[in-house]
Amino acid sequence: MTDMKRRTFIRATAGAVALGTLGIPGLVLGASRRVVVVGGGVGGCTAAKYLRKLDPSLAVTLIESKPAYTSCFMSNEVLSGDRTLQSLTFGYDGLRRHGVEVVQGTAVGIDPEKKQVQTAAGDTFGYDACVVSPGVGFKWDAIEGYDEKVANALVPHAWYAGPQTQLLRRQIESMPEGGHVIIAAPPNPFKCPPGPYERASQIAMYCKHHKPRAKVTILDAKDAFSKQGLYMEGWRKLYGYGTEDSMIQWISAAAGGAIEELDPSTRTLVGLVEDFQGDVVNIIPPQKAGAIAFAADLVDGDWCPVDKRTFESSRHKGIYVLGDASSAAAMPKSAYAANSQAKVAAAAIVARFQGKEPDDPTFVNTCYSIVGEAFGISVAAVYGFDSHTNTITPIPGSGGVSPANASPEIRKREVSYAHSWFKNVINDMME
Repeated sequence: MTDMKRRTFIRATAGAVALGTLGIPGLVLGASRRVVVVGGGVGGCTAAKYLRKLDPSLAVTLIESKPAYTSCFMSNEVLSGDRTLQSLTFGYDGLRRHGVEVVQGTAVGIDPEKKQVQTAAGDTFGYDACVVSPGVGFKWDAIEGYDEKVANALVPHAWYAGPQTQLLRRQIESMPEGGHVIIAAPPNPFKCPPGPYERASQIAMYCKHHKPRAKVTILDAKDAFSKQGLYMEGWRKLYGYGTEDSMIQWISAAAGGAIEELDPSTRTLVGLVEDFQGDVVNIIPPQKAGAIAFAADLVDGDWCPVDKRTFESSRHKGIYVLGDASSAAAMPKSAYAANSQAKVAAAAIVARFQGKEPDDPTFVNTCYSIVGEAFGISVAAVYGFDSHTNTITPIPGSGGVSPANASPEIRKREVSYAHSWFKNVINDMME
């Protein structure tokens, strides 16, 4: 499918999905139903907004520990200097204008029998339905010598945009010319599958102008990664990939990229085959569902099993888990996937309150990555639901990736699309 035909199809399908899944707001008689949403990221914000749009009679409360949302997607641009962290930070007043009550607090427990959410401050919030979108947590015991304290002070993961993103940026700026940046990429599944490789690209983009003898090495716990062919095409064209002078090096797990240990004092990573020492080290740890998912007994292993028609928890009725924390393969753990899942969950909750059966959903995912100043790439797909197997699968022919060896005009256009896509997702979830 050509780039423009694919894009036109995705836009048309996304509109049809929204209309077909969400329908028309219905009148709910009687006392207001209460929905508590835990987590103020893409999934939680989208769910809260669309619950109110679908049924303005609902009393919707969003509980979030931070006073503002800082977007992780597009945050790699902070590392190249193309974006500030402030440009990624948004308040919750837009949700308040939709009638959502926003409470700053940390949810620490959910009682499915009493239908209550408890916060660290000791407050309780009753609900008729609860939406949980807690994002990811980290497996701090996976790499010896690497823990939360080390991440905050010396070897940032920067996988949540914020102070660690700024720390990583400062480290890159202050490293010597000819310095070495090492990125340790995690095993699947993890939040934002293309993220480590876009990060390497953005760091290389900065170094190309300011530290042209620098090297960026990706040590990978995998043997393949998302949009690999397109990334390598961009790396070859922009950073000399595959040559002796390549600014970017990728080492797969099979070639010795998996790491076991960190020596923080020397910024040395111990691998299965050899050790690697960097001037700047960025470790992205293996991941699992966010803390509240474990506290509320919503997990089976590392992730939260759900009925993929509605995203209702398979462990506790009346609780809906979406976004990165849910087991939603074949959908990736991405911002746009969370946005799509949130609309499906909101429609299912409203249908349940109205005594109706939810429709079989359709989901959409789109992800853009910026490899260089005028080199953007993307992937898009539409997914259907199989009620017999409770699985989400791509609809054949519904999407695709950016064409290989595209013209410079197309690659430049994809960068523009990426920035527009970012604005559209933020507006859809919060404004």
